[in-house]
Amino acid sequence: MTALRPERETDASYGDQSYEASGALGDWDAAGAAHPGSYEESYDDPYEGDPYEGDLYRPSLDDETVALRMPGSAPGPESEPIRAAAASSASLGTGPATGGRAARRKAARRRGGRHGGGGREAAPAETSSVDAETGRPLSRVEARRQARLRKPSPAVLASRVIGEVFITTGVLMLLFVTYQLWWTNVRAQAQAGSEAHQLQDDWASGKRAPGVFAPGQGFAILHIPKLDVVAPIAEGVSTEKVLNKGMVGHYGEAPLKTAMPDAKTGNFGLAAHRNTHGEPFRYINKLKPGDAVVVEMQDEYFVYKVTSTLPMTSPSNTSVLDPVPPGSGFTQPGRYITLTTCTPEFTSKYRLVVWGKMVEERPRSKGKPDALIE
Repeated sequence: MTALRPERETDASYGDQSYEASGALGDWDAAGAAHPGSYEESYDDPYEGDPYEGDLYRPSLDDETVALRMPGSAPGPESEPIRAAAASSASLGTGPATGGRAARRKAARRRGGRHGGGGREAAPAETSSVDAETGRPLSRVEARRQARLRKPSPAVLASRVIGEVFITTGVLMLLFVTYQLWWTNVRAQAQAGSEAHQLQDDWASGKRAPGVFAPGQGFAILHIPKLDVVAPIAEGVSTEKVLNKGMVGHYGEAPLKTAMPDAKTGNFGLAAHRNTHGEPFRYINKLKPGDAVVVEMQDEYFVYKVTSTLPMTSPSNTSVLDPVPPGSGFTQPGRYITLTTCTPEFTSKYRLVVWGKMVEERPRSKGKPDALIE
């Protein structure tokens, strides 16, 4: 081991005594005995005369390894790489963190976690750990308190859930209304139009023979020129099989069985939707006495004229379908027609009734009646 050697020989070292004075550093021999006298005169190079002088490593005697240095002294040339590495580590945020435990943990999180993960990208600075007003760092307790304050309360969460339920319910109701008021009409009108065209084609080809018709089977076409209504008439008043398909239903089943148009006497009773599903009877409340209602069948046209209207009655008032309905103004049997639908609009609480009387029976071979030409 290389011993420390003084840089200068003055009486200023270690007080006022010189190196040559008694009690100062002296010379030592191999046996460890001190010899008075000058330090330089008694000092022997321990490597002198060594047979391995050429091979033995001798450290350089420079200021970095030998001299004592005061803090803040200028670094030697060999210390520059060390300082450069330290500066590089500091710039990357990998140097030792200063401060308390919380500061060290934050520094570790910025470096990629407390338990490694140094290769991961450093997380962004936590803005919540600094007081927004004063700019001072917050303690762990203060940071947790602010986090709890930022967390929504149960009342806020409940109000959010209720609001979302209301919004969802409103959207569903809007979709349902759109379906009822628009899409059912589109679909029913398409089905009714297809049935009317199919019925006319079958008449032309002779596939439909007059007689008794099965429930849901179309057998005639209703024309109301004033309302621009053209709708097929099917047997029965079933909601699913007839009315919801945009067709007009004939009361042809007991106990509300009514006569057919070609009967010598009787009341031809019809029913249809006023709103949704094609709504063929939506505006029958606008019919006035003398307005034409035409029933087209395979061989004949039957023309009726409106005589009276019952604006509102109970759904259980089936007497309006009698052969001579009370309140219609008819006093004796004849060939009548009765149109029934719901009222007020968009409800089924009451029934609206329109009566008419046959004024013309015209074979198809003679062409359309005047009511359909005008």
